Amino acid sequence: MATELPATIYDVETPCALVDIDRVKKNVQRMIDNCTNLGVELRPHMKTHKTIEGGELMTAGTKRKIVVSTIAEAEFYADGGFDDIIFASPMVKERISKRVISLATRLEAFHVMVDSVVGMQGVIDTPLDGDKKWNVFMEVDCGYGRTGCVWDSDDALMICRKAAAAEHVRFQGLYNHCGNTYVPDKDQKSQIQLTTVDRLVELKKRLEADGIPVPRFGCGSTPSCSRPINNMGVLTEFHPGNYIFYDYMQVLVGSCSMDDIAMKIVTTVISHKPEVGTLVVDCGWNCISQDGCERPKDTLPLGYTPIVDHPELRMRAMTQEIGKIEGNGEAIDYSKFPLGTRLYLYPHHSCATAGLQPKYYVHSGDKILDIWIPNRGW
Repeated sequence: MATELPATIYDVETPCALVDIDRVKKNVQRMIDNCTNLGVELRPHMKTHKTIEGGELMTAGTKRKIVVSTIAEAEFYADGGFDDIIFASPMVKERISKRVISLATRLEAFHVMVDSVVGMQGVIDTPLDGDKKWNVFMEVDCGYGRTGCVWDSDDALMICRKAAAAEHVRFQGLYNHCGNTYVPDKDQKSQIQLTTVDRLVELKKRLEADGIPVPRFGCGSTPSCSRPINNMGVLTEFHPGNYIFYDYMQVLVGSCSMDDIAMKIVTTVISHKPEVGTLVVDCGWNCISQDGCERPKDTLPLGYTPIVDHPELRMRAMTQEIGKIEGNGEAIDYSKFPLGTRLYLYPHHSCATAGLQPKYYVHSGDKILDIWIPNRGW
């Protein structure tokens, strides 16, 4: 049964997610321009929005060269006509399911990622049928310390040797996520970008000296790719994702401005509590997430989820379906926020907020244009 489209953003039930399509298009085009100017290919990550419509915009309609974070996403995009997909999570033999094999078989280019000798051996020990080969990237840790094989380790060389020598494997290159660029200091960020690229280049040269071609090597995070430095032009590809929506965290680290944030949550004032200095809304952490609430209060001038056009307010706390808003340095004037008032919240981390939504209401100005349904599951 088709969902009836609300006429305007004032007609939606609360709480829910609104996506400003004009801001989305500007964000997407800016990243395309960044890559074009540097001569780098863009391979956008789908993990933030997880929608076909967003994927089409980020790939400029080609439906080629994307990154996903789950097998469910890979299947969703494959079913939607996308190809050349990297599953960006370290592969081990125990994860090579029928679903993974099906993707590798039916797509022209489904890439898995490894960051260990054990993981690489598991791929080698599970050959695909016929003349199909596994496409493999090695994830490289250039200092972030999350996942990835350490860039100057012996294992890095051993993994790539195994991939290059295996009959049923096609070594595709090096993949890096520079999540350590989420810092507000511009000079510190630039140094991390410089170090990351230098280490990838050094590893690439080391592999090529060992007779191993490295056709592709890239890095990505929204902070690094939104404000790239010139030496990033030696890479073959970028793979950021959050930039389609941006969020308050990206504002705080200098990736964008508040006017670039394309997602917001609309919520309704449902109770006044002047005896404790709060007003209550129907958006809790089950809608917008608690991401950011652990940060020191003095680092968040507008609270962890800014209230659009109301800097005099800030979110004090949330429970599952309740948000408690307090005055930001001054008492609340309750006459300005009668019960039933709608407020709009910018997410601290749009990936976390988007992951809690069953749908996004897409609008231009006040008019609702479409509903996007994101993929869910693993």
